[in-house]
Amino acid sequence: METSSPKSHIGRKISRIRELRGIKQEALAAELGISQQAVSKIEQSEIIEDEALEKISKILGVTSEAIKHFTEESLIFHIQNMYDHSSAYTYNNQCTFNPIDKIVELYDEKVQLLERLLESEKEKVELLKKQNKS
Repeated sequence: METSSPKSHIGRKISRIRELRGIKQEALAAELGISQQAVSKIEQSEIIEDEALEKISKILGVTSEAIKHFTEESLIFHIQNMYDHSSAYTYNNQCTFNPIDKIVELYDEKVQLLERLLESEKEKVELLKKQNKS
């Protein structure tokens, strides 16, 4: 008797991705418009129709190809290499400007706005003085 390998069991992959995303079967069922028992049956199925897989993948926030090719090993590899600064997964989050210069620039803009506001208030006072004299 031949048993299917976990690598080809789409239902188990959906279940694992759903768990990793923190989505309960009830929530997935509600999004799909089916019962929780139907989701449980899908997750026990080795093969799933492409149309259903597309709907599920959208709800889980992954592509259907990602579900088909999902393995625990690739997930672990990705997580391990996400923090390895010598890998291709390194994200370059360097500023393209000097933050201190930006702060000074914003401060100067604020000073200019306050000066214009003060000037406007002075003009109002002068107008009110003229109106009181008349």
